[in-house]
Amino acid sequence: METLTKPETEKQAINPWQWQDQLGFAQAIKVKNYQETLFCAGQTAMSPEGKPIGEGDMRAQIGYALDNLETVLAQAAYSLSDVVRLNYYTTDVDLFFQHYDVVLNRLAESGSKVSSTLLGVSRLAFPQLLIEIEATAVK
Repeated sequence: METLTKPETEKQAINPWQWQDQLGFAQAIKVKNYQETLFCAGQTAMSPEGKPIGEGDMRAQIGYALDNLETVLAQAAYSLSDVVRLNYYTTDVDLFFQHYDVVLNRLAESGSKVSSTLLGVSRLAFPQLLIEIEATAVK
């Protein structure tokens, strides 16, 4: 009996320009040879008990939201390197960019290249929350 192997998932960044490179994202990600997709709900700075944490601290909340995202990914047998899209919702775009290095460092550590959208919103589900991060991953 012949064993068939699945070709490795291939991801290609599509960037007609270079300005986005300094912001650590791609205009599009082309994915070939994948078998499944994971759509993650927005992750925030919530404790395991469902309580907002890091009130007033954007840097901490970005870190907690990314930690929670990685927990969800791991539960589904994915990792941050499988993520191809991140959407950010924040109540303060300027403050988010002051702490964007947290995102850039985490993505660089994982080798992840993503397409993304950033939206300023008037508030999130809990008024203490400053950032919500939504992800799509493929394998």
